[in-house]
Amino acid sequence: MSKAVLDAGPLIHLSELGALDVLGDFEVLYIPPVVWEEVIHHQPDAAIHADLSLERVEAPIVDSKLATFAKMFSLDPGELQSLAVMADYPDALFLTDDSAARLVAEEFGYKVHGTLGLLVRAVRKGHRSPKEILAVLRDLQKKSSLHIRSSLLSDVIRKLEEEWQSR
Repeated sequence: MSKAVLDAGPLIHLSELGALDVLGDFEVLYIPPVVWEEVIHHQPDAAIHADLSLERVEAPIVDSKLATFAKMFSLDPGELQSLAVMADYPDALFLTDDSAARLVAEEFGYKVHGTLGLLVRAVRKGHRSPKEILAVLRDLQKKSSLHIRSSLLSDVIRKLEEEWQSR
């Protein structure tokens, strides 16, 4: 079991895709107040998913280094709060779909996954079959508000089909 800190994107997008179960093996999913409000506003069902161990946590005071990065990368309040929480749980996985937040997290040495990574992880952990995840990926642009270039998504699907064809 592992722990993760949530930004709103993966929780919203996985809910839109009917794939919140891929978060089910996390021992706890920490969610700061601004992220909670964003999820409640955009995808309220995601916040009450019975199989998720969501733990609402207060965001600590943002240190000067993180504040500087937040300004440089134009992080929104949810991303900033999530990264501030990561300081309390540095061994947790940071879950975000925002590329700027990912860059900042990596600068701090945090491990990061987004929606696509979580879907692939579900196969690697044996929680979903390759066929199921490929179907989710093929429907991603129709069912989800996740912004991803069509060419990138096609490349990901093709590479996963090649990798998983023997399964």
